[in-house]
Order: sequence, then structure tokens, then C-alpha cells
Amino acid sequence: MPRLAIPERASILVKHVNWLGDVVMSQPALRALRRAFPRARLTVLIKQDLAGFFEGAPWLDEVLPYRFGHGWRGIADRLRLSAELRRRRFDVAVLFADSFDAAWWPALARIPRRIGYARDARRLLLTDPIDRAPQVLTGHQVGYRLALLRAGLGISGDPGDFAVDVSAAARSKMQRWLAERRLRPQAPLIALAAGAAYGPAKEWPASHYAELIDRLSSRDGSECVLVGAPSERAKSQAVAAASRSGALVAAGETGVAELIALLSLCDGFAGNDSGAMHVAGALGLPTIGIFGSTRPERTAPLGPRTQVLYRGIECSPCLARDCRFGHYRCLQEISAAEVLGAFDATAGLPQPRTSR
Repeated sequence: MPRLAIPERASILVKHVNWLGDVVMSQPALRALRRAFPRARLTVLIKQDLAGFFEGAPWLDEVLPYRFGHGWRGIADRLRLSAELRRRRFDVAVLFADSFDAAWWPALARIPRRIGYARDARRLLLTDPIDRAPQVLTGHQVGYRLALLRAGLGISGDPGDFAVDVSAAARSKMQRWLAERRLRPQAPLIALAAGAAYGPAKEWPASHYAELIDRLSSRDGSECVLVGAPSERAKSQAVAAASRSGALVAAGETGVAELIALLSLCDGFAGNDSGAMHVAGALGLPTIGIFGSTRPERTAPLGPRTQVLYRGIECSPCLARDCRFGHYRCLQEISAAEVLGAFDATAGLPQPRTSR
């Protein structure tokens, strides 16, 4: 069956992914789609708690957030979403997400072209099911959705086009937040991400973070701010309390737009393989990604001043949430001194500034 042509002013829906780091790594594909269809109406469908990622992105026409309840309520929510998509009469759905759900809603909405990877038993729900080439499973994930666009729409993108937009309103808000809390406002400000949604096998020890805070403070008076989700606030507070120098704790106080804005005001970042790490790298910060159970060749941070610290011990990468041996050596063996040295290798930390 011949594929339907996409009109110049088509209405295009992108069903986005569900993790912040994956959203960052999908930026080159989303930007490539915008460039290929500059006159189309481009709408991003994304989980409500990630919608703030695009608050500073005027090149998108619409961000459509959603949230589902549990049980029967979740089913009703999905049916309502499909009805809403049908009402909007999209011409094309491009599925960055690989789940069955992500294909089911556009199929129920009768969107004429539905392009996505043929995964999760959803081939029959797609008009353009794309089989994954072997290389998209071994190279960096930035190429995963670029390959989808190339195979499904003949669009080529630039893996280096990963810029993250900063909301002006969120930036002003976080400037005020910092002004009310900083003790040394002229000193460098370093963001740390001590948590990881995936599990403890991605989390550098809290004691190492506390030591790094003290080393940064002793080195040049740097202040640190701990970022993360509400579920990571307790660990962040414990890290700050364990350090002699103390640290600001923003974990749990920022949505995604505010997190991006806060990181844009920082001078460097060190943290676990996490969404915050990916945002920091894409913003151009000196970014040190600390890897444990995951593969840095797949999910290393993007950006011109990034470095990965990784111990390829005999059981790594295990891709597990918890260490099955209980020793977490892949993380324990990375020292705070090593992280500090890695900052030097990424063009170093800036000198204290007279104004911010």
C-alpha cells in the first residue's frame, strides 16, 4: 500500500518519550522534524511532569501534556486522549516512544500515518512499522530516533543539534531562588545530582558527594546545589548535612522548566547517569557523568565539555537496578578527587565572578 504524502502544512503529532534523559537525547530528531516541515503544525504529546521541558521552545506549535490515573480511571483517560487526538485531525503521528500504548492512542484516533518502531506487539497499529537496524541498538541513543526519521520519512538530522531551550520566566524564578539562599553569590556554583530514578546501581555513594562538596569549597570557595526529583530530596539533604561546607538543596523544589533554568545558572555539574546530567551537558556546562550499571557508550551526556567516569569491572555493565553482589564497586571506586580532576579535563571550573 503506498504511503500517504505529507502536506506542507500538515498537522504532525510527536508522541514523546517518558524519561528526561531520553527527551534530551531525542532533541536532534525533534529539531530535524521541525526543519524538514517548517510550515507544518508540530505538536508534542508528553507526560505532564515532563511538559515543562519545552516551556522555552517557541519553535514548537503546541505541547499537549497528559496524565493517566490507575485502573479503570486510566483506561477512561486513555480513551479520552484518543478522542481528543481524533478531534484535532492530525495528519501524521511520529512515535518516539516504543510502547504499545503510544501506538494504540493514534490508531484509535485514526491518524492517517503512524510511524514508529515495530516493537511491543504494535506492528499492526502502525501504517509505517520500522524494523530497528542493528546499529541503533549498539551506538549512542542519540541516533535511535534519528534513524527512525531516516527510515520512516527520509529525514536526516544532526546528532549535534541537541540544544535545550531555557524558559525566561523559569530562569527569573530560579535567579530569585538562588539570591535568597546563596552565602557566596560571587563564587562558582556547581550542581550535583545524587539520585537516579533507575535505582541504587546508578547512584554514587552519598559520602563521596559530601567529600566532593568539601573539596570544591576548599579549592575555590565553590558552592554546591543538589538537584533532583521529590523522591531524591531526602538523600540530597543527607548529602548536604554530611558535608562540612553544606550545600543548597533544590531537589523536590523544581519542575523540569525550573531545573533547566537552575542548571543554566550553574558553572558546572557532576552527578549520576540521570536526566539532570543530560540537561547539564546539553546546556554546555562542564559536566561529569558518573556511571555504574549502565553503558556510557549508549547514554553518555551530550555536549562540548562532558566527561564520563566509569569502572569497567568484571561485572559491569550489568544494567541492573541493584548490585547483585552488594558491593557497588563500580561506583565506590570512583573517588571525589577523581571527579575534581575530571573538571580540569573539561576546561575546568570558572573563576569567581563579580556579578551573576
